Amino acid sequence: MKRNTMNDKPEQPQPPEQPAGPESGALIEPSDEAVVRLEGELADMKDKYLRLAAEYDNFKKRSVKERTESWQRAQADLVQRLVDALDDLARFAHVDPAQTDAKTIHDGVDMVERKMWKALEAAGVTRVDQVGVPFDPHVHEAVTTRPADDPAKDHTVGAVLQPGYRMGDALIRPARVIVLQWQGGEARGSGDGK
Repeated sequence: MKRNTMNDKPEQPQPPEQPAGPESGALIEPSDEAVVRLEGELADMKDKYLRLAAEYDNFKKRSVKERTESWQRAQADLVQRLVDALDDLARFAHVDPAQTDAKTIHDGVDMVERKMWKALEAAGVTRVDQVGVPFDPHVHEAVTTRPADDPAKDHTVGAVLQPGYRMGDALIRPARVIVLQWQGGEARGSGDGK
């Protein structure tokens, strides 16, 4: 029988003891050079941030100023288009009615209206005043209703009490209208399936 002794197994070498490092959770104080370098990087980043913030602030102010100036130029352009017609209107307002016949005054006012519409149309203004078109709450304001004499006229504009105006795609004022409604028998589009 063999006896086990300590000498029978070779002794495993133990690794030498390592000093505590970052992986062991101990803090290592950075060198003065690293601190100076990191402080410099932080100062650079702060400087870049402040410059970027200032540039953005300047951009916002410049954009607001440009938008305001653009709006003022557009308004001035529209007024410039209208001043000739306004001058003509002022001349007719000061005409002596005792020395001018009604037809001359009527023709003068008609000319001023055409001149104003020419200027407004050049600026993109159109009138919303069609009768017989389907009622559209996006461009019409229903003031009242009136019975329709035909089912096909149900929910259409029967009369325009005050025209509306658009400038391009923007509605300046909706048209105030009377809406026709079919009240006899079945309305258009409805049925009981018989």
